[in-house]
Amino acid sequence: MTIFGAMRLPRSVLFGAGQRRAIGSVTASLGRRALICTDARLSADPAFRTMLADLAAAGVETHVYDQTQPDLPIESILECVARVSDFAPDVVLGIGGGSCMDLSKVVAVLLAHGGQISDYYGEFKVPGPVLPLVAVPTTAGTGSEVTPVAVVADKERGIKIGIASPHLIPVAAICDPELTTTCPPALTACSGADAMTHAVEAFTTLARPIDAMLTQEHVFVGKNALSDHFARLAVKSIWDSLKPAYDDGSNAAAREELMLGALAAGCAFGTAGTAAAHALQYPVGNLTHTAHGDGVATLLPFVMQFNRPACTPAFAELARIVGLGTPESSEEILSQLFIDGIAALFASVGIPKSLEQLGLAEDQQEFVAENSLLAGRLIKNNPRPLDLDAMRRITRAAFAGDRERLLDGVNLNLQKAD
Repeated sequence: MTIFGAMRLPRSVLFGAGQRRAIGSVTASLGRRALICTDARLSADPAFRTMLADLAAAGVETHVYDQTQPDLPIESILECVARVSDFAPDVVLGIGGGSCMDLSKVVAVLLAHGGQISDYYGEFKVPGPVLPLVAVPTTAGTGSEVTPVAVVADKERGIKIGIASPHLIPVAAICDPELTTTCPPALTACSGADAMTHAVEAFTTLARPIDAMLTQEHVFVGKNALSDHFARLAVKSIWDSLKPAYDDGSNAAAREELMLGALAAGCAFGTAGTAAAHALQYPVGNLTHTAHGDGVATLLPFVMQFNRPACTPAFAELARIVGLGTPESSEEILSQLFIDGIAALFASVGIPKSLEQLGLAEDQQEFVAENSLLAGRLIKNNPRPLDLDAMRRITRAAFAGDRERLLDGVNLNLQKAD
């Protein structure tokens, strides 16, 4: 027997239009004093005020912290903890994008266990259960509503760094695609491309040797049968819906399909993990101060091109799932078609085509290559071995916007031979 599967998920996942109306009853089942982590834009939204009313009707007292900052600087986390110290919440809600949900996770850790944020960097550093978490995403992208990780920006160290623990998985995720209809096109593209990157990297992470202790020693365990199921769903859903949702934010069917894809991608990478595109994005994001989703999506086609020798069957399978090629197309042709297709999809929604377009300076390439290797949990997940020379190759190709630099003697336009 060779099938191995592993999943770590919330106790409850509610998906569909109108599911936000369950927020009161779901929260009341977990506690009666709720801290809500959100941002200033969302706190002024009528839908948010309706959620507050639902919580009040369910007998839940609330304290709203609406100063969440993008990329989650440590200062924002500490400010939230200080402001809520006298409130003594017994449940924490993250309502918003990835930073709002990640803030709720880290605050829940600090309120339960104290200490410094840096005490929890890495894997399995959270010593026990945290305050129960309810996650309500308002973008279709990060998947944080179902994952065991939060990423913070440590300005003192000059890096973004992850806190990864199964204790960070929300107890409940409430995913209502109607909450995404006000997302502007650029945010729809950024978050949706982020989700596609999660799905592709989860589907192609390095499969580890099957061992009974694998899930006990690693938060992210690599490619497996269960994560693959969610990754396939995510790739198909996002492929079909990202451009329509970008073109017309009122397209309810596209919004629904895109959020389903983002949720499925979170389920996939929350167990399998991500790889080189995310490792490279950490230093790129620190240097360019651009959105995480734009960064990983800019990098993904170049990482895929580098990984292609190790991922040809996997990329070919995904190509078939999204309808590329013909029944006679070889795996070599299909795999390149899929890489080209991802690059074209991202370009169609305005994702930068190179690190230079993203704002990286030419003399910063070496810094990116060197510092990407610090993300050990991501480096070990990549399907093709990574060292400094490999990271330099990817970074230089991505800076120039030239995937041909990563071809190991393979014609980039293999489909012409079909």
